[in-house]
Amino acid sequence: MTTSRSDDGDVRAEVMRLHYLEGLSMRAIARRLHLARRTVQRHLAKLPPAQKPTTALAERSSLLDPYDVKIRALLEATPELKAPQILERLRLLGYSGGLTILRDRVRALRPKPKAQAFLTLDFHPGEAMQVDWADFGFALPGVPRRVCAFVAVLCYSRLLYIEFTVSQAMGSFLRCMDRALAFFGGVTTVDIFDNMKTVVLEHPRSGPVRFNPRFLSYANARGGFAVIPCSPATPTAKGRVERPISFVRDRFWLGRRFRHLADLNLQACTWRDDFANRRVHAETGKVPALAFEHDEKQRLKPLAPTSFNTDDIEPVSVTKLYRVSFDRNRYSVPWRLAGQSLVVRADDHNVGVFLGPKQVASHQRSWGTGGDFEQPSHRKKIGDVRSSDPADFARARFGYAGMQYFKNLAAGARSLRRESLRLIFLAELFGTTEVQSAMAEVMRTGHVGVEYVEYVLRHKRKLSPEFAPLKLGNPALDQIALREPDLTVYDQPVLTRDPGEPPASEP
Repeated sequence: MTTSRSDDGDVRAEVMRLHYLEGLSMRAIARRLHLARRTVQRHLAKLPPAQKPTTALAERSSLLDPYDVKIRALLEATPELKAPQILERLRLLGYSGGLTILRDRVRALRPKPKAQAFLTLDFHPGEAMQVDWADFGFALPGVPRRVCAFVAVLCYSRLLYIEFTVSQAMGSFLRCMDRALAFFGGVTTVDIFDNMKTVVLEHPRSGPVRFNPRFLSYANARGGFAVIPCSPATPTAKGRVERPISFVRDRFWLGRRFRHLADLNLQACTWRDDFANRRVHAETGKVPALAFEHDEKQRLKPLAPTSFNTDDIEPVSVTKLYRVSFDRNRYSVPWRLAGQSLVVRADDHNVGVFLGPKQVASHQRSWGTGGDFEQPSHRKKIGDVRSSDPADFARARFGYAGMQYFKNLAAGARSLRRESLRLIFLAELFGTTEVQSAMAEVMRTGHVGVEYVEYVLRHKRKLSPEFAPLKLGNPALDQIALREPDLTVYDQPVLTRDPGEPPASEP
């Protein structure tokens, strides 16, 4: 008869009844219950308790025994040492064993980390906000970029702001900050951040922290808040935002599907406003939205009315195919700008390419990768020029003055390519006619050189680059024209009286 572990107690009770009550022998009990006699003896405690056999293997010495002291010393000095590193050091001391037994010995001897004790931080209303990024991997169909969540939490009320993006660059970070501050309706006294490069450029363990100057300018411009970075590799220093990130992963992210980034953010906003900020917080026992509305909202400092440029800004060079590379995509510019150095300014929706203050190209921003975007107007005249040499194009663009200028220039040692690129740059800023006139004026003085031309334009003629008119997107506002004020009234002399003179007597 075989019995399971759960029936062992019942079998023992039956064995004891038959033996002590009915007086059956152990042999008779074994025959009736179909048990082995030793099993009956065990149930009646007639056998001594089983003992683990002692073998010579348990007492056998190990090749590592002579090196125990050395291993302990290495681990006490550097607990992070791995077994292969310790093996290299033991080889120098004559150790001839393998790595496997060393791993087992290191695992047994490695000092266990001491349990840490943490203080509960208390924050006053409006005192602090914690901000961090969270990575959610490749989650959008057809988008080869990792999805990131920007998470900001007010430390007192625990009110949560969340926004998903596919970029952690400075421009995206500042735009997320702007929308978070607008959501809260003000700024706290202190903002606490992880050591993200958009905030902290360098955070040595000893020495001053080097902040990102652009973000410090942003902090001043948006109402003024102190910037505090967490210590490196200490996630417990920003627990107010780390726990909400885990909450988002467990309660929002799992089981959801998204068509695109806008759909993801729409679902996140609905969940945030209808559930995350309306639930009873497990730690405070309060509803974050109510705690914010009645206790913290009035303690926030108001947002400054001054604006701040939150564009992604990146210097670029134009290729021979009149393309600029930005954020893993390529965008076209007018073909005549090949070889020039330009600046890209981009927001969430548009990419603008600038030559100095002048915008020379505009594209809709792509959040894909490897795309090539061209406007037909950027190449419609490329067939008019037989040569791709910038000097040939400069001669054709500046007419007779350009032909004479480059004829004299070619006799010297100057780079024709550099001169032509710089002249094209000046023509884009000040106009072709002004540059032609300046070239002629420079040649009348017996000189050639783009620095002379630029001096005439900027200093002698006091010309300023022409800025593109600002478009507000509202036709009624875009058509407003204001008359230039007459500043000559300020040139009229103003008669003043010496304060020490007595007032003139009235007639």
